[in-house]
Order: sequence, then C-alpha cells, then structure tokens
Amino acid sequence: MPTTEFDLHHDTPEEMEFEIGEQIKRYRINKLALDQKSLAMRAGVSERTLRNLEMGNGSSLRSYLRVVRAMGRYPWVLAVVPDVATKVFVVRKIKQRQRVYKPKTESSEN
Repeated sequence: MPTTEFDLHHDTPEEMEFEIGEQIKRYRINKLALDQKSLAMRAGVSERTLRNLEMGNGSSLRSYLRVVRAMGRYPWVLAVVPDVATKVFVVRKIKQRQRVYKPKTESSEN
C-alpha cells in the first residue's frame, strides 16, 4: 500500500487542531493585521469562539468555515478536500443503470 502524507504524520486530532489554530492566528496577525474582536465580527462568531479555535480548544466546522471565509482563505478548505468528488460523479453518471424491459407476450397484449 502506498505511503500517504497522512501516514507520515502521527499527529493526534488535538495536535492538528492546535496547528490549524496557530496558522489562523498567525495569518490574522501577520497578514490581516486584525485583532480577535474584528475578525470575530467579520466572521459572525463570538470572540470566545475565535479564541478557542486559535488555541486548538475545539470548534465546530461551521465556525471554522466562517472564520476562514472571513479571512478570504476559502481555498485553504478546498486544498484539503480531494478532487475525486467530481470524478466519482462523472463515473456514476456514465455507469447509470438501465432498465430492462421484458418483451410483451401475446397473452399480456389481450
């Protein structure tokens, strides 16, 4: 089985949350030059929610998406979603089942 990037990192979900939070915090401070209150208002979340997200203390996916969108970084989200969804849809579209009709018999035509 081929080795994936995920296999190379043995981070726990907690460590991953912390790293994502750190990246959001660094981007907010270094690129956007915003304080937590300003970004929280833009995102439509509370300051506490943003603080928890940045500290890796757990947050809902909805809050994460609101914050990322407010930062103008929605491509971050798309970067982690595999592009196979479109390909699966195309395959499914091509391989649609077709109905099989039984030929009418003379007795059913009467």
